Amino acid sequence: MRTRINVPDDSLTRLRIALTVFFALDGFVFAGWVVRIPAIKEQTGASASALGLALLGVSAGAVITMMLTGRLCRRYGTHRVTVVCAVLLSLSVALPPLTHSAVALGTVLLIFGAAYGSINVAFNSAAVDLVGALRRPIMPSFHAAFSLGGMLGAGLGGLVAGALSPTRHLFGLTVIGLLVTAVAGRTLLRIPAPTPSQEVPQQTSAPRRQGTRTRGLVITFGLIALCTAYGEGALADWSALHLEHDLEATPGVAAVGYSCFALAMTIGRLTGTRLLERLGQTRTLVGGGTTAALGMLLGALAPSVWAALLGFMITGLGLANLFPVAVERAGRLAGPDGVAIASTLGYGGMLLGPPAIGFMADWFSLPAALTSVAALAATAAIIALLTRRAAG
Repeated sequence: MRTRINVPDDSLTRLRIALTVFFALDGFVFAGWVVRIPAIKEQTGASASALGLALLGVSAGAVITMMLTGRLCRRYGTHRVTVVCAVLLSLSVALPPLTHSAVALGTVLLIFGAAYGSINVAFNSAAVDLVGALRRPIMPSFHAAFSLGGMLGAGLGGLVAGALSPTRHLFGLTVIGLLVTAVAGRTLLRIPAPTPSQEVPQQTSAPRRQGTRTRGLVITFGLIALCTAYGEGALADWSALHLEHDLEATPGVAAVGYSCFALAMTIGRLTGTRLLERLGQTRTLVGGGTTAALGMLLGALAPSVWAALLGFMITGLGLANLFPVAVERAGRLAGPDGVAIASTLGYGGMLLGPPAIGFMADWFSLPAALTSVAALAATAAIIALLTRRAAG
């Protein structure tokens, strides 16, 4: 039995625009927080390992709430949950600069991470449904908007780092976030979500016929997402510190590091649809993982700031389409549950990244710790290569 909520084409276009805005807002707010990490580290007096544990709060809060968010989406709808989570994200980003210890910072980052993880599950689930309704592989474009938002947020952070305190800067992000949510949220609340998963029964019946195999493939794509998110989280949390402390860059130039990475991610994702159509999923994943591994080795071990920035850009190009491909494929295999599983595993990479790099930085050095990003990017490429037949 096939059922579908009929949504006019112009409404689908409006939904695409609104979802794109929320993806961009998410990246913008998150990057705004990221570039102020060095200042907040100094404010709290935390060591590298203590900061790593505090930053664990973001990923821990995200992972803990992701499966719960999946259930809320099924009950209340992905559109409503996206809007509510956007409000919570905008409010919680103002909390970190109000803390003065690593423990307090970690506590408020749990709240920020919960909002961040929840909105990612909500709008990724909404995007998978819209991709199915439009019958076009546009998932990378949504993630390109996230990267563009991150680039703009990091660039703005670099510009205001010397003029505004973290408190004023992040409170400004709260105001911007609430205003954007008020405008874009009206579209999501007025237009019902399309339900392509019910129109294409083979996507929902596959888990019943081949439950074990399907779940294994979903977990496989989740592991690829994990390796990718580890790299994204590492560069978000530690790239500015690496440039400022290891390569003696100024705070403004250090903030540009993540902006370069986000710019490369944006370019890679804007071309992601064509890349997938030409190369296919396996070649895109293998080539992306290999490129990211080589780029991160350069970014971590380069002796100069400009070489490190180049390495960050190469890494961004390599990682660009790994996460969106993994999440979309998991959603096509197992519907919303597949999105939740892959997203949870993916953001588990962010759960592992901050403390792992923090401890490795104390034991060895921050450049040596960042080479773990290259190792996991290569691992993602190997997983995609070894499972190419099953995935096909």
